[in-house]
Amino acid sequence: MDNDKRIAEISKVLGVDTRIKIIRLLSERCLCVGELAEELGITAGAVSQHLRILRSAGAVLSEKRGYFVHYCLNENVLRSWQSEIISLFEPEEAAK
Repeated sequence: MDNDKRIAEISKVLGVDTRIKIIRLLSERCLCVGELAEELGITAGAVSQHLRILRSAGAVLSEKRGYFVHYCLNENVLRSWQSEIISLFEPEEAAK
């Protein structure tokens, strides 16, 4: 997949402010759906839908802890996204 398409896909995932808020919360610590819902002031169902998209994009990892599933950031994927987004602003010769 070329870099432009990849950046467009990343932009779709990050194009919703609630997902950005989830990423910011998870950058502090791993949280379960209920904790995220409480912090964001939205339903657990809405949080689950956003987490599904973040998980399918590889940005979030899940881990079952007892009765709850906790979500954490996938730092490797987010670093890769950062690099790809930064490349968007580089001169075309440098990007090759």
